[in-house]
Amino acid sequence: MNEAWYRLAMLLVLVAGVWEGPVAIVFSLLGRDPSWLTAANYLDAPWRYVAAVAAAGVAFAIIAVLDIRHKKLTAAGQQ
Repeated sequence: MNEAWYRLAMLLVLVAGVWEGPVAIVFSLLGRDPSWLTAANYLDAPWRYVAAVAAAGVAFAIIAVLDIRHKKLTAAGQQ
């Protein structure tokens, strides 16, 4: 993968993680009905927050892995 694909993957994972995490929590607090875009809100009250935080955590972990691989690719290309 070149740099553009890593950046696109990071952006897509970031959007998905933020939408399924903090945005799902905000929608839950506002009392909006769940949809497929906020899947965590289909769970009962205490578990929806756990699922939203876990989704955001997984997304940021994937971003960290992508960033490490991107830095290795960039370092290998400079030599």
